[in-house]
Amino acid sequence: MKLHLALATLLIASLVHAVAQTVKTQDVPKPKTAPKAAKKDPAMEAVTDLPGLPRVLLIGDSISVGYTVPVRDLLKGKANVHRILENGGPTSNGTAKLAKWLGTGKWDVIHFNWGLHDLKSMETGKAQVSLADYESNLRELVKQMKATNAKLIWCATTPVPDAKLSPPRKDSDVQAYNALAKKVMDEHKIPTNDLYAHTLPKLADVQLPANVHFKKEGSEFLAKKVAKSIEEALAKR
Repeated sequence: MKLHLALATLLIASLVHAVAQTVKTQDVPKPKTAPKAAKKDPAMEAVTDLPGLPRVLLIGDSISVGYTVPVRDLLKGKANVHRILENGGPTSNGTAKLAKWLGTGKWDVIHFNWGLHDLKSMETGKAQVSLADYESNLRELVKQMKATNAKLIWCATTPVPDAKLSPPRKDSDVQAYNALAKKVMDEHKIPTNDLYAHTLPKLADVQLPANVHFKKEGSEFLAKKVAKSIEEALAKR
């Protein structure tokens, strides 16, 4: 009898322990898997210079981000192609950050653009940067870039489609801002890489629908023109 009681007591103790362990295991939260870091855009990767090659700097907004890698590929072995490691935004952002973007290294060619962010309509219905301020900012930016003794290339702002956009933009404004920019560049004898005229006939094929951005093949289409303008500038050094 005592033996049976002892065995029963042992069995109950074992069951209680097993249940307790099960509950304990269930109560322990599983370790959370760390979220994967967002994949960095290759265009935003810093470039390690290959000795002996000229140094090129691309300045611009997300349109330039799209053509950065194809331009690097096209100029591989011919130039070290860098870009500012952010969206250039409007000219007001450029005047605030250009000194940092230029750094202390020597640039052989600077290919630059501002415009799409300047002309976009804000909630007030006015452009983020007025035409008058756009001109003033461009003059200051050109002054700083000319001091580097690099060959400068102004890049005309690409067309805006006739569609409802957010934020609102109008192609007539693109033309007005481009015309003003060209006047400033002509005064300083800075050549214009006219991506506006280059893309306009093929806009439906190369640009995303109802969007200022470009398809992959569209960015490659832009890159060929950009790379060609840079090669021409390098040849004149």
